[in-house]
Amino acid sequence: MIPFKRPQQYFHYFRFFYRYLGIKVFIGIILSLLMGVFDGVGLALFIPLIKLAFGESVETGTELDRYSQFLLENFQFDLNLRNVFLLILILFSLKGIFKFIDIFFRVWTQQIFMRKIRDRSIFLLSQYDYQHFVKADTGRIQNILGNEVNRVSLAYGRYFRTIHYFVLVAVYLVLAMYNSFWFSFIVLIGGVLLNLVFTFFYKRTKFYSAKFSSESNEFQGLLMQKINSFHYLKATGKARAYAKRLKVKIKELEKYQLRLGIVEAFISGIREPFTILIVFAAIVIFIQFFESPFASILLSLLLLYRSITYYIAIQEQWNAFLGVSGSLQNLTSFLEELYQNPENSGSRDFFHFQQQLKLEGVQFAYEDSPPILNNISLEIKKNETVAIVGESGAGKSTLLNILAGILMPGKGSYLIDTVNFKEFKFDSFREKTGYIVQDPVIFNDTIFNNISFWDQKNDTNLERFRKICKKSAIDTFIQNLPQKEDTLLGYNGLNVSGGQKQRLAIARELYKDAEIIFMDEATSNLDSETENEIQTNLFSLKGEFTFVIVAHRLSTVKMADRIILLKKGEIAAIGDYRSLLENNEDFRKMVELQEL
Repeated sequence: MIPFKRPQQYFHYFRFFYRYLGIKVFIGIILSLLMGVFDGVGLALFIPLIKLAFGESVETGTELDRYSQFLLENFQFDLNLRNVFLLILILFSLKGIFKFIDIFFRVWTQQIFMRKIRDRSIFLLSQYDYQHFVKADTGRIQNILGNEVNRVSLAYGRYFRTIHYFVLVAVYLVLAMYNSFWFSFIVLIGGVLLNLVFTFFYKRTKFYSAKFSSESNEFQGLLMQKINSFHYLKATGKARAYAKRLKVKIKELEKYQLRLGIVEAFISGIREPFTILIVFAAIVIFIQFFESPFASILLSLLLLYRSITYYIAIQEQWNAFLGVSGSLQNLTSFLEELYQNPENSGSRDFFHFQQQLKLEGVQFAYEDSPPILNNISLEIKKNETVAIVGESGAGKSTLLNILAGILMPGKGSYLIDTVNFKEFKFDSFREKTGYIVQDPVIFNDTIFNNISFWDQKNDTNLERFRKICKKSAIDTFIQNLPQKEDTLLGYNGLNVSGGQKQRLAIARELYKDAEIIFMDEATSNLDSETENEIQTNLFSLKGEFTFVIVAHRLSTVKMADRIILLKKGEIAAIGDYRSLLENNEDFRKMVELQEL
């Protein structure tokens, strides 16, 4: 993969777009060039057309512009009214054809660019190392993949319209300078001076755009927290208080958006008067110091008028581009971060779990933090049910995440059937595992799609779906629903109870043919009756699958073949429920206090 660099200057932006579009960028420039040439030459022919329309002679040696002279001297072209009119018509028709091709081409390449941006963002995010993800700003990720990507689409359009107009300005200037060099040169110098004046405003636009993107990241983070905590905020009467935080952030967004608008309005307001002053000054200076045929001056004015029109458009588009350039920088910075922190997956496919999971001298710590786990060595045999217990902060979930292949040991090794985990393609192992957490992941879709993970709904898969639901003790619940498996579950399973959500989660892992099922506090949020039902359901599956369970409640760990007791990141004891109760004081105290 190609590393991502943050664009900071004009041609860095060009390089960024070129990475995704390649030679297509230059094809667009060539189309703009052809449009400008046909339009410019067509305009030049209006001078002899006007003369002919008023009955004036158009011959070599008369007062003509250089383009008419060129046609007469080199092509023996008969400059009569009909021929000139037909030539102008042909030139402007060709311009129209190329304009259509140019606009269509830009729309097509923009679609290609945005598809590649979205595909690359999703791909790199799916490969993002979990250890870095847990420290990332989720609001920023949400904002970039949602709002910022859309603003990058605007940036693309405005950037290439700027290039398109720049090419047209260059063509008209070259044509004007060829016709009357000094007059065009004076106007060009004025344009350069005007651009220096606008540079200050461009810098302000870029600054406010970056601030707007930064504030958007924070706003998205707060908004996500409000949505995810909606139940709590509603129940505690804090919804309005939290809403005030959002309102403050909205005002910050409005402040920078308003400043962007003021700068844009100011530039638009002063641009045209300044341009007219430059043209007027050029005419006065040229009349005073130079001599030239009136036809040449008139043609140069026509071409420069076109050039100035597009020059104004350049400034408008460039300032509009800078207004969303903060989003482009935000995106490229994010892509670079994803690129720099991928999972270092192996190349070996994992097919089936056959013997055991084994940890040897494992240590784990997050960056710049003390170790969470120390010297962990253990074995879990196939189809064994193992529970991990310990006080809060002992490292239970961290140990589970290492066994699930989500976190990598800092020291030591993790072996699956004698093969180091790092040699496997991580996803090939994860496809054979199930992962059920305290608050199960439920998608806002139908029951069938939640369990099958959007598998094709045919007779074979429906039969498999029903068998899995029966095995997970959720079939009766589904059959009693009016729409059965087509029932929508709502955002995060809003329409079903906690117990049903757990059964749906179990069914999903069984549907995917998981061989190892990891459960992290999966029943801690359930009432005792529902928990007992889930435990009975899991007990019926014991021996068919390998279960690794992090739990607090006594009823959960009683069914385990072995229990691993963690204390301050180390294994304090391993044994079945009875042996630990008899021989380990810490475990016995936990049972007495019902902390399991």
